[in-house]
Amino acid sequence: MEILNIKNLSYSYKNNFKVLENVNLTVQDDDFLAIIGPNGGGKSTLLKLILGLIKPQSGEILKNIKNELIGYVPQNTNLNTDFPITALEVVLMGYIGNKKRLFGYSKEDRINAMDSLEKVGMKDFSNRKIGDLSGGQRQRVLIARALCTNPKLMLLDEPTASIDVKGQNEIYELLKQLNKSICIVVVSHDISVLLNYAKNVAHINKNLVYHKLESIQKDIHTVDEHLCEVELLKALGKTQTCCDHKQK
Repeated sequence: MEILNIKNLSYSYKNNFKVLENVNLTVQDDDFLAIIGPNGGGKSTLLKLILGLIKPQSGEILKNIKNELIGYVPQNTNLNTDFPITALEVVLMGYIGNKKRLFGYSKEDRINAMDSLEKVGMKDFSNRKIGDLSGGQRQRVLIARALCTNPKLMLLDEPTASIDVKGQNEIYELLKQLNKSICIVVVSHDISVLLNYAKNVAHINKNLVYHKLESIQKDIHTVDEHLCEVELLKALGKTQTCCDHKQK
């Protein structure tokens, strides 16, 4: 089932700088889509358009689910780790947009929030201050917050930024498990997303070029089931090389 269909989408900032032009994209409900591209190419802008935070100047975004069934995990660079708030309280903030009552969270809200923490392996840290957690643990808490409304589509913007390699792998393994029931769309510069987790790739630099990763993998060189990063980048239309890849 198509969960998202974007047609002829364009967006410009107030200074008439066009950041996205004639973007077309279809996302299925079981997809794990990696969005890659240079800084300033329009990746985060596309997520904001899908969320409805900004409006396109032309084109349309057709969503086959309600907005409340879209989870969003922003970059955690603006997270104030000094603020005295627990992991559970951060997760409960995921209900704010849907709250109709004025007097706090219900027992059901708290049970569901604990369930979300359990799904991401953070239940035992529910009362821990957010500033006392590692970068990977904080990111898990933010993912738990996005899970509160049982989303069918989850958008993540650089979820492993400023996290060590072990933490990055743990986050993507978690997303792989969530992908069994949730469509995952992740903006990332991490080549390991393409190599190990994504099903499809969208390269954005004002325009969008879509790639089915499985078909690319069949056409490029592999040695002992290791996909050569340089060849993958070339296949995706990139000209840069990986600094740690050396000719043998």
